[in-house]
Amino acid sequence: MPSGCLTGVMESRLNIEIDNIKIGKRVRKDAGDLTNLKASLQKYGLINPVVITPVYELISGFRRIMAARELGWKYIDARIMEPDSELDFLEMEMHENIIRKDFTVDELREGLARKKKLLNPNIFMRVWNFIKKLIGLR
Repeated sequence: MPSGCLTGVMESRLNIEIDNIKIGKRVRKDAGDLTNLKASLQKYGLINPVVITPVYELISGFRRIMAARELGWKYIDARIMEPDSELDFLEMEMHENIIRKDFTVDELREGLARKKKLLNPNIFMRVWNFIKKLIGLR
């Protein structure tokens, strides 16, 4: 448990009605283009839940909520956390967006190459995939 930011943490997860989430003053004002996020939500669902306080104030996940609304979702998975202070609340919103690391050019290139191979397998991979399917391997 981190020290000095979430003492007596009440933390749980639930599926909550999106319209019940209160979106107050945000650092991020512009949700930007949500096309890719909406496509991801449609294909994979919500990978990371939004974060709200016990009184349903949004801490993080503004773009996920906007995308889910545009998709017509009524409910969204949420993690409930209770920051100790307004400063902690602000830092939690900000850290989700700034304490992250994009792929390097090499990492992205490798990932895209792996994806290409999976999308266009050579004859040996097609045979191997067929055999795996027959014997029940993933």
